[in-house]
Amino acid sequence: MVHALADLNQAHPADFSDAVGDTFELAPWVAEVAAARRPFVSVTALHEAMMGTVRAASREQQLAFLRGHPDLAGKAARAGALTDDSRREQASVGLDTLSEEEFARFHRLNDAYKATFGFPFIVCVRRHTRDSILAQFERRLRHDAATEFAAALQEIFYITRLRVAAKVTGEGMPRVDGRLSTHVLDTHGGRPAVGVAIELYELAGRQHHLIAKAVTNADGRTDAPLIGGRPLPIGRYELQFAVGDHFRSRGIAQSDPPFLDIVPLRFSIAESEGHYHVPLLCTPWSYSTYRGS
Repeated sequence: MVHALADLNQAHPADFSDAVGDTFELAPWVAEVAAARRPFVSVTALHEAMMGTVRAASREQQLAFLRGHPDLAGKAARAGALTDDSRREQASVGLDTLSEEEFARFHRLNDAYKATFGFPFIVCVRRHTRDSILAQFERRLRHDAATEFAAALQEIFYITRLRVAAKVTGEGMPRVDGRLSTHVLDTHGGRPAVGVAIELYELAGRQHHLIAKAVTNADGRTDAPLIGGRPLPIGRYELQFAVGDHFRSRGIAQSDPPFLDIVPLRFSIAESEGHYHVPLLCTPWSYSTYRGS
């Protein structure tokens, strides 16, 4: 259920806690404390107040809060014993469909992490691809205790910001969405390239996972972003542009097969809430790209 910020500002403290208390994993006390700081001028201020409550808590209470989070792709997930939010979040990146080998790898990393730091590995999975999550796991295992405790709280910030943005509407929404777009320019014809078929793949090891397909419009753009309305998962990607078909449709003489048929552009995303514009400038014999805006 989505709640209006104005209504939450006027709600009974118990109703306020019922509405947003589950945004912090198994920690309704966060909403109970934050309720006393109303009214909030924006949804961002509401989230910052709740996050501030966690940061102001004692170290013992913070540690208990972190320990209340589930393992990634752990036994609780396989047993269906997660909160609804955690279940949806882990499923969004495919952690509910791991092979036995992948599950064993996550299990080993989970055990190593908890043995090192004393609480589960926490990451905002909606901001990452599966490969990026594993890279984060292995990188953060090298942290000292203080650095990793701060990193875990920062990931809590990202997780709960998304949850609050999904539950509350009003002024000053937090920035949680990214956008990936493209634009194809036919520099041989000096105009936008119309009708170019585009496919977007996520690169995972040696595998390519198709995540979007589109065709350029009269402006050489796609009608909608290739990824939009959600965080951009951190990871590696490839755009494939069917430029050979485009130039054939224009009647441009080409070799058989054409010198350029499918043009692949590999790039990485590191800013989940950023705008990545990856254009293609092409002729039948050359192409270039850059990160635009």
